[in-house]
Amino acid sequence: MKKGVINYDLELSIRLDKYLSDQFSDLSRTRIKSAIKKGSVFVNGESEKPSYLLVQNDVIKYEFPVEIKVTEVMEAVEMDLDILYEDDAIICLNKPAGLVVHPGAGNKTNTLANGLLSHFRSLSNVNGDHRPGIVHRLDKDTTGVMIVAKTNEAHYHLANQFQNRSVEKTYQAVTWGEWKTLEGVLSGAISRKKSDPTTFTVSKEGRNAETHYEVVSQNRYFSLLTFKPKTGRTHQIRVHACEENHPIFCDQSYGGGLNRTRGFLSEVGKKIKVMMNKMGRHALHAEKISLIHPTTKKPINFTAPYPEDMLNLIEAIRDFDG
Repeated sequence: MKKGVINYDLELSIRLDKYLSDQFSDLSRTRIKSAIKKGSVFVNGESEKPSYLLVQNDVIKYEFPVEIKVTEVMEAVEMDLDILYEDDAIICLNKPAGLVVHPGAGNKTNTLANGLLSHFRSLSNVNGDHRPGIVHRLDKDTTGVMIVAKTNEAHYHLANQFQNRSVEKTYQAVTWGEWKTLEGVLSGAISRKKSDPTTFTVSKEGRNAETHYEVVSQNRYFSLLTFKPKTGRTHQIRVHACEENHPIFCDQSYGGGLNRTRGFLSEVGKKIKVMMNKMGRHALHAEKISLIHPTTKKPINFTAPYPEDMLNLIEAIRDFDG
């Protein structure tokens, strides 16, 4: 008997039967469908059809009558990882821009998970063999601090903290324009866009999301902010900033691209274009994370230094004369 639980954390909606057949490559999709129809698979505690479209944070519980041997072994890939801290239970690292956290649609290898396998002998497998140690994630182009679990015990302890919203996360970001209110709370519920399932939007049909913010500095064109998300929805900070008409600088998916310069003086637009080309990604950095250590049960926090591209951008903004 093969039993297990998978926390679905991909950004794309995928059919339940298709996703499970991808996870267990030596079990046919027909067999997967049969198991789902017979009540061997539950999503969030409910029996669903094989055609059910998974959404992020769905919990899949499966119980297959035959032991499944996964033939596709996840590859360990050598890569430089910026390890900030390590002990017997957890790893803290500073994720670079451009690195996908774990394999998924369109990203089968060269992910952070592949890199972790090449560095560490022991990693949790709570979220499956293709997400070793992965407790939470950052967007591909978001840099900064991440926690990885070495043991299943540590993983469960950390996951409970994230679920209970007791983990404090601090992000730094550059946004467009001047904020009228220098600090506050953004609380728009977030759901996936029907027109583009790779992005999200504020919607009454969405899931509750809350982000605290504080303006650190600003000028006519840009602001440097500290964001502290209370919830952990996909693209939460980016969506909330966009909704306030202050999208993250260089965030093409949420209105922070070059189109934002329309109406600016020509020389201003040229300067900003140069800044965007040098940045090359949305200006969002996970600076700090605070939580309870799963073994010592004591408060612990980690800070990831600014990457060079963010430092250069902030310096350019300070010198920006408009």
